[in-house]
Amino acid sequence: MVIGGTSYWTKRRATEQVPMFQRAVNYDLPWDAAAFEAVDESQRWILTAMRRHGHELVTMLWRILGNEQDVCDAYQTTFLRLAHHEDGLKPRWVKAYLFRTASNAAISMLRQRIVERKALSGVEPAAVDTQDIEFDIDVKHLTESLRCHVAQLPEHLRSVIMLRDFGEQSYGEVARILGISVGTARVYRCKAVQLLATWMNKEADR
Repeated sequence: MVIGGTSYWTKRRATEQVPMFQRAVNYDLPWDAAAFEAVDESQRWILTAMRRHGHELVTMLWRILGNEQDVCDAYQTTFLRLAHHEDGLKPRWVKAYLFRTASNAAISMLRQRIVERKALSGVEPAAVDTQDIEFDIDVKHLTESLRCHVAQLPEHLRSVIMLRDFGEQSYGEVARILGISVGTARVYRCKAVQLLATWMNKEADR
């Protein structure tokens, strides 16, 4: 995501630690054939989907949520919904279904987080007098603020930002997942970035 001409998430990627959940999910390991065979044949496509798209989903969810437990919950919710899609029927395009479902789950969590933060806004924060801690708090505040603003974007703009910037999908993939043209995806992303930059700048001026 570009704010002020610089990719914010590129900077974050250089400094933030890889979450434990993401490290634990190693998609390069040989598939457990015994476990695969133990699953009913009609449901094996779900395991294949987990192996094929799981890493991308975890990456997107982590950048959206930034909380290991929330990422785990959203990931689990996504595949549970996939397993129960129309009584176990495979969606026409599994990847599109997974990314839309994961995005919706993540946004619901972000909105709940906003509600909880507002409820706690009257609580006096603890005194902080260490520069390193202050810097860490400022970075976390900026990140959470950006996430909150993303959650407030119109759905068509938010969907493109989440897939393109958080999920690192190509414009072609974004267009296919959302059922729009590549040109429209580019326009939506441009509008979303402009809107986010405006909101973030207004917040910085307060």
